[in-house]
Formats: sequence, structure tokens, C-alpha cells
Amino acid sequence: MAWGRVARAGGWRGAWAAALLGVAAGALGLAYGAHFAGALPLLLAAAPVVPVAGVAASYGRHADPLHELAASTPRGGLPLLLIRTGLVLAVAIPVLALTGLALPNTGDVGAAAWLLPGLTLTLAALALGAFVGCRAATALVGGGWLLAVAGPCLAPGAAGLTSRITAQLSLYLDGRTAQTSWAAALVLCAAVVAVRRNTYAHWETK
Repeated sequence: MAWGRVARAGGWRGAWAAALLGVAAGALGLAYGAHFAGALPLLLAAAPVVPVAGVAASYGRHADPLHELAASTPRGGLPLLLIRTGLVLAVAIPVLALTGLALPNTGDVGAAAWLLPGLTLTLAALALGAFVGCRAATALVGGGWLLAVAGPCLAPGAAGLTSRITAQLSLYLDGRTAQTSWAAALVLCAAVVAVRRNTYAHWETK
């Protein structure tokens, strides 16, 4: 009961929770049911945008019938947004991290390599949202990531689809340079959110 009250207060959405579990179950099913060797790369490709989708499903007029009332309280605006984002991350990170660890790993890209990019994309959606709103920002950030991963993989080539996805993920996620770049982007996005903090007081209320 207590969790249900917290979930409702956080704007929880069953569709997003079902999608999260579907991603995890699908990856496990591919790996151990269909014996598909590329299950982990597919999970790593999808994982960074799952929290972004969670933010879209938990904040704004489209997600919460009482959003305008909640946003007008002292804890509305940015504090409310951060609370709901924290709830999304608190669920998505353990589920996806444990799923990644449970999948067979070929050693090309680590199962935890998506964590920092996932946090960065989530914060990037919040930062961009200060200018274009929640739904547009999450769509642009999530769609941009999927396009960056899938786009090059759709070009004609000799390598299989799994190999192409792994190569793209290695470029974006693997190594000190990639992770340092994500960390720098995370700091930059946090700075934008801090500078634009007053914008969120009236975010998604019109």
C-alpha cells in the first residue's frame, strides 16, 4: 500500500513500468530462449532511453491530471520534476543493470557501460525541456539516441546487424574517452538545469 501511494504521488505510469519489464524480459528471452548472442547489445542500445521515456510518462499535463495543482505547491516545479525523475531512475537502473549482468557477455561492451549515458540523456531531456517542454525534449533526446545507434547500422554492409550495433555501442559507450565525454555532458546539462531552474516553476502548466 505504501509503495502504491508513493507511485501515485510520483505520477507513476503502468504502461512505462510494463515497457521496462518488457525490455528486460525480451532481452532475457532472446538470450536464453532463442539463444540469440546479440541480446546484450540490443539491451545496451535501448537501456539509455528507458529512463527518458519514464520521465515523459511521469511528468506533465498529459501524464498527471493534477499536474497544475501539484506544480503550484512549494515543492512543485523543479523539485517535483527531480523527485519523479529520481523515482524513475530508482526503478529503471536496478532492473536494467541486473538484466545486463544476467546476459551472456562477449566482452565487446560492458554490461554497465550504459549507466552514465543513461543518466546523461535523462538530464539532457530535463535541460532541453526548459526550452521546448517535457514531451518534445524527451522525444528529441530519446529519438536522437536511437537514431545515432540504429542509423549507421541500417546502411548496407557485409557485417551482420548485431556486429554493427556492437560497433556503434563500442564507439559511443566503451573506453575512457567515451565515458569522460558523457561525464562532461552530464555536468553541462546539470548546469543548464540549475541556470534555468525558475523555468520549471511554470513548466507544462499551460
